[in-house]
Amino acid sequence: MSHKTEFLYLSEQDTIQAGVLDEVKCIDNAEEVFRLLSKGDYLMGGSNHNSHGLGLVFPKETPFPNMPVAGPDRRFVAMPAYLGGRFDVCGNKWYGSNAENPKKGLPRSVLTVTLNDKDTGEPLAFMSANLLSAARTGAVPGVAARHLARKDSKVVAVLGCGQINRSCLRNILSQLPEAKTIVCYDILEAAAQKFLDWAKEELKVEGRITSDVQDALKDADVVTVAASRLKPLYVKDEWLKEGVTVLITGPMQTDDSFWMDTKLIYDNIHLHEAYVQEAIESGDKDAYYSGVIGGPIYTLIDAGKMPALKDSTSIGDVIEGTKPGRTNDKERVTFVACGMATFDVWLALYYLDNDLAALLRTHDREICSPLSAGSECLCYCGDRPFDFRMYSLIWIRRSGKIPEYYRSNTYGSNAGIYRHGNFPRRGRKSDTYVSGRKRTCDWRDYSCVFRICGN
Repeated sequence: MSHKTEFLYLSEQDTIQAGVLDEVKCIDNAEEVFRLLSKGDYLMGGSNHNSHGLGLVFPKETPFPNMPVAGPDRRFVAMPAYLGGRFDVCGNKWYGSNAENPKKGLPRSVLTVTLNDKDTGEPLAFMSANLLSAARTGAVPGVAARHLARKDSKVVAVLGCGQINRSCLRNILSQLPEAKTIVCYDILEAAAQKFLDWAKEELKVEGRITSDVQDALKDADVVTVAASRLKPLYVKDEWLKEGVTVLITGPMQTDDSFWMDTKLIYDNIHLHEAYVQEAIESGDKDAYYSGVIGGPIYTLIDAGKMPALKDSTSIGDVIEGTKPGRTNDKERVTFVACGMATFDVWLALYYLDNDLAALLRTHDREICSPLSAGSECLCYCGDRPFDFRMYSLIWIRRSGKIPEYYRSNTYGSNAGIYRHGNFPRRGRKSDTYVSGRKRTCDWRDYSCVFRICGN
């Protein structure tokens, strides 16, 4: 076979350079993903196409000496997805988790994402995904804050002071211009203090820590929940004030009266329907419910105390305007998010595009003449050389960023960027094909364009 498959590896540092900390951009794109979910232009795993993922868990005992045994938060999970719209890509997040990891200087979960061509299955990129996963997890409540929180919200309560809530808070605050105070609660006081110190320096907010959940909530206009699964968090109904917005990213136990009184908005009701289906198929529904964020809600739905999921509201419906979100400043609104691989795929593609864009920016010199087919040009992003010979069409802009989603994929069937019509010059528009799909790119902002590899 003469075909050669090429793909990029992105390290954690590469994802930082590609924009992992650009929360506003992440929220804008996450909102677009929610619109696609509302329209149904996506697929995830399982027979229902909505499964969170396929988990590998270990037995309590085993006769095989090398086989791992069960332990706290010890598992592997594969989360495949296809995302449509202008993204039009397949991918999979794969992670291993073990509560003992921090003792080895590792995060609890170690994550990677692979992106694949939807037709050939060839890999497009393989990347470190701990920051990616945290960024997409934070962008989701950021979207919810944009559409559900009161705009005059001033105080944010942080329940759980780990890396996930750092990302959540960063995104939430970007949507709440008047929120300047945070109250931090964690089962470990040192973790709460570390979080507050970080937020003061990084996000320019004021605040305090507390070891009492009720104290953390008494003045909160917005609550972000990302507490540990290992010690469940309990919040009493009476501790949450009128008009509060509760953004749930991790497990939270509360009184049944709260769930029945709050206006509940889901990330995607079809994901939650898949959880219920999997709970039934497990043979022990109650045990399954106890292990997922939405479990207390599903229990109340089964008992007829809350509306069925099919009659409930997803945030995408609110964004699309087909169902209402917050309708007044007095109602309590709760958003429940459980994690979907569609967001990992979207963000991985965004980073891939931005990383290619960064690689195409020259350092210390400008390229000012076209390259001949098959010629070699090394462009440096920091100290990283990049060989252009595998690409069919490259554009270089002397300043600013290359437009997103106009990727130069490696040579192959329906891969790469191919021009349509006359080769574009500065000041003209041209249709461009990316992986076989027509795009319109405005070349008027570009100072020089190159065609490479003779296509």
